[in-house]
Amino acid sequence: MTVPATPQEPSAFVRRLRAGEQLPLPADSVTAWESFPFEGDLRVRPLQPPVLPEPARSGEDGPEECPTCRKPLTEALWSDDHWRLDAVGTESRLPAVVMLQPRGHYDLTDLPAERAAELGPLLQRAERAVRSLDGVARVHVNRWGDGAAHLHFYRPG
Repeated sequence: MTVPATPQEPSAFVRRLRAGEQLPLPADSVTAWESFPFEGDLRVRPLQPPVLPEPARSGEDGPEECPTCRKPLTEALWSDDHWRLDAVGTESRLPAVVMLQPRGHYDLTDLPAERAAELGPLLQRAERAVRSLDGVARVHVNRWGDGAAHLHFYRPG
């Protein structure tokens, strides 16, 4: 797979975005859902203009500089030859938040087929483990942000 070159200037799509403007939160957004956990006035931050070329993400220079690759396996809740599961933070008011990550330095686009085939069953296994905790009825799988060049999935429950 060929990776596109890093843009040096905003694309036509990006130039049309309303960067810097305060945009209203749509009335039919997630804030209207009964399950949305916050109340009160929320504001969407203004979209910032792109920084081009994009700055390097954490771990972009390879496994030698990647905080995930350098993290001792002894700190993992669980690991095998290819994956690790770590607790995330201690300040959450959730019963558990864990992160599933490959031990090899991969992002989703370059995850080998063998690891990709393991991913679904491992996400299910992690969900079952989190759901076994007292008071956990549902578990959500998320991949938020793009601050690291090492694939990771959050599992709050």
